[in-house]
Amino acid sequence: MQTSKVLKARKRIALIAHDHKKAELIEWAIYNKTVLSRHELYATGTTGLLIEQALDVSVRKLLSGPLGGDQQIGALVATGELDVIIFFWDPMEALPHDPDIKALLRLGVVWNIPMASNRASADFLLTSPLMHQEYEASLPDYSQYTKRKI
Repeated sequence: MQTSKVLKARKRIALIAHDHKKAELIEWAIYNKTVLSRHELYATGTTGLLIEQALDVSVRKLLSGPLGGDQQIGALVATGELDVIIFFWDPMEALPHDPDIKALLRLGVVWNIPMASNRASADFLLTSPLMHQEYEASLPDYSQYTKRKI
């Protein structure tokens, strides 16, 4: 049995970027300021501050990624408090918090959250008609897992 959740027209969007991708994310956010300002924005650490300054909009800022911000975003995904993840991550640099990043991306897939990991996918996601209207997202049925005998 599948359940679903409704993503409202005003989405809750997490914006995350590794250090070498912050400038690219900020440039993308400035280009998309009009659209992003219609939504509720969340971000990790420095990224949140930079986006808030660049767009002059309120951003719910969490901890820096390596200090637990990625896990905070993951917790918001797991509790149904985020609708979209835009994470410009750096595939060329190993980071000490890579396990946290992998866990965050895994939760996005587990809970069927739309995710973009680069500018092209973020452009497609943000310009989708579904981004600007209510959307009923299917949630997988994990009852066999949660009710398994241990």
